[in-house]
Amino acid sequence: MRKVVAAVTAAGFVLALGVPLLATEMTVKGEVVDQTCYMKDHAKVGDAHKDCGVTCAKKGQPMALLTDDGKLYQITGDLAKDNNAKLVPHVSHTVEITGDVTEKDGKLTIDAKDLKMSKKTT
Repeated sequence: MRKVVAAVTAAGFVLALGVPLLATEMTVKGEVVDQTCYMKDHAKVGDAHKDCGVTCAKKGQPMALLTDDGKLYQITGDLAKDNNAKLVPHVSHTVEITGDVTEKDGKLTIDAKDLKMSKKTT
């Protein structure tokens, strides 16, 4: 019985170490939005949302990247540090963010490493 428990424990440990390897570095294009406001009311985007989004971003609220196909990536990492200091100027803008993308329980996260402005295609 001890061998079975030890084997299961070891397998779980190895699997836990492998989870970060499932992150895929990607560049994702979308609009920077306040995640909380967007989740409450999907109409909270664009210039009409900018003032509210900037206020929430400065308070350290989670920011997200909303893609044209409706996917929402919570932005974490360097760009979200210091109450979103690097994201505040980009609220409501279309940008391209490069970072490690993970999905857990249906929620997408991008560990942001780089941001550049992008022209929105219609």
